[in-house]
Amino acid sequence: MTLQDLQNDFPDATDATWHQHPNGGGWVENTAHVYASAFVGPDALVYGNTWVIGDARVIGDVRVFGHALVCGNAWVSGHASVFGDAWVSGHARVFGHARVFGNARVCENARVYENARVFGDAWVFGNAWVFGNALVYGDASVYGNAWVYENAWVSEDARVFEDARVFETTV
Repeated sequence: MTLQDLQNDFPDATDATWHQHPNGGGWVENTAHVYASAFVGPDALVYGNTWVIGDARVIGDVRVFGHALVCGNAWVSGHASVFGDAWVSGHARVFGHARVFGNARVCENARVYENARVFGDAWVFGNAWVFGNALVYGDASVYGNAWVYENAWVSEDARVFEDARVFETTV
């Protein structure tokens, strides 16, 4: 992506306000904090007051913005977005067209992918998977080896854990 391409979405972008990350070539707004050890792929954008630290990877047509944090060995890839005050950490993976936002946390070995959304104050951790068109939000937690998938909604103070499978249902 060139500066001119970047200006299609950010008309005020200049070489003085954005730079290409040396490890991957993706565009980083100067207000963001991206460690040299992190990878920001050539089509990725990191902006706002975000942090991409450690050995984190931001790969593909990814957007990380707001006050988001991607750290450790976490990967955000495909067409995914992480924004607001959300965190993706540990060895977590967020990919496909997934969105993690608000104050949500995706950590440890969790996976959030396809068109899934994790938001509000929700947590997904352990070896949990959230995928399909699933929504996890509010103060909900999905952890252990649990899966939430298809069109399921997990909300409020719900806890889905151990080897539970939730699909096509609202909890």
